[in-house]
Amino acid sequence: MVSTKEPYTFLQNTDSELYDILMREVSREDHTLELIASENFVSYPVLEMAGGVMTNKYAEGYPGARYYGGCEHVDEAENLARERAQKLFNCGYANVQPHSGSQANMAALMTFLNVGDTIMGLDLAHGGHLTHGSPVNFSGKLYNVVSYQVSRETGRVNFDECRKQAKEHKPKIIICGGSAYPRFIEFEQFREIADEVGAFLMADIAHPAGLVATGIHPSPMPYCDVVTTTTHKTLRGPRGGMILMDKDVENPWGVVAPKSGRTKMISELLNSTVMPGIQGGPLMHIIAAKAVAFGEALKPEFKTYAQQIVDNAQTMANALLEKDYQLVSGGTDTHVILIDLTHKGVTGKAAEKALERAGITVNKNMVPFDERSPFVTSGMRVGTPAITTRGMGKNEMNHIVDLIDQVISDIENDTTNDRVKSEVNTICDSFPLYRELHD
Repeated sequence: MVSTKEPYTFLQNTDSELYDILMREVSREDHTLELIASENFVSYPVLEMAGGVMTNKYAEGYPGARYYGGCEHVDEAENLARERAQKLFNCGYANVQPHSGSQANMAALMTFLNVGDTIMGLDLAHGGHLTHGSPVNFSGKLYNVVSYQVSRETGRVNFDECRKQAKEHKPKIIICGGSAYPRFIEFEQFREIADEVGAFLMADIAHPAGLVATGIHPSPMPYCDVVTTTTHKTLRGPRGGMILMDKDVENPWGVVAPKSGRTKMISELLNSTVMPGIQGGPLMHIIAAKAVAFGEALKPEFKTYAQQIVDNAQTMANALLEKDYQLVSGGTDTHVILIDLTHKGVTGKAAEKALERAGITVNKNMVPFDERSPFVTSGMRVGTPAITTRGMGKNEMNHIVDLIDQVISDIENDTTNDRVKSEVNTICDSFPLYRELHD
């Protein structure tokens, strides 16, 4: 466990080399404005549980049906995580074992599809995710992929084209959601298209999960056959994944369990795909930490926090527009802002590196119809979950945008970077992070 008086004493005394690395990371996080949209800062209780003794326990299988003895207490933790997840998302099924969002997506796709089936997902360059059909990912290697895109004019999903593609290619599953889509996911419109072509509908809410849980973002549950998410990002839990369903139903393929002879439910198929299908022993310390985070998210103050994430993002978006930055879709409904830097004459790669030197972390990101490679890009993605966790609000958002603009407008000037870095340190000192972990 973390001691707030003498942090990491055991590590300091036994492995000073790694202790020094760890403390440098503590300092980096404390003195950096973290604007990577997929990152956040967990609470002390989540840190404690993630670093707790449940890391010692092997628990292959599921509560009440493990392949190992001594699982009575990790069973309690996993059951609590599932119960809290179901309450949080108002759904009837939750699997909290996936190690990541990518593995949650792999399990969902392998449950609903056979190798070679056709899937439709948002184009990676238009805000999608690797696991939605990228050719370098398992999803692009195992399945026939049709990618839909956003409109050049609006930056939102082009549903006329999406419908046309679906009717032509007859995908078995359509994936909605992405990693750089600033607007609410249009679950209802995707459901209409899925019904027209007889496809399953899968929602990936890894990014807006915390907003969905608090009712700020529409819920996918009434519309989607399966929902996947990460447990970090806006949900502010440990790094991990999860699979959800609105309600359990009999599987549509009529698969019969060989021993019992009874028809399996989709929940059974999903569970068996996760373990033993793609994973072995679950990370019980992380599952227990997920339960802690879900408990935090069920409290009323978490909804206030989630609303502040969106308010901060919209304040930042408006400030960027006032400084003549081009935003994909013209703004944001969520925590994500996707900035097209083309007319500023700066690449995403150059902006990311310059801002990092100034103490501001973002990530380069392709924008729709980008002519640059994924390693260079014409844009950058920013997000507000982490700085909102630190307690920052409207005034800080406007100040941060001004600092970003100073760097990008004078990107080769080290003096500008140094001056901005000094201002970043002042902001960070006013909103300390994990202060008790410092020497």
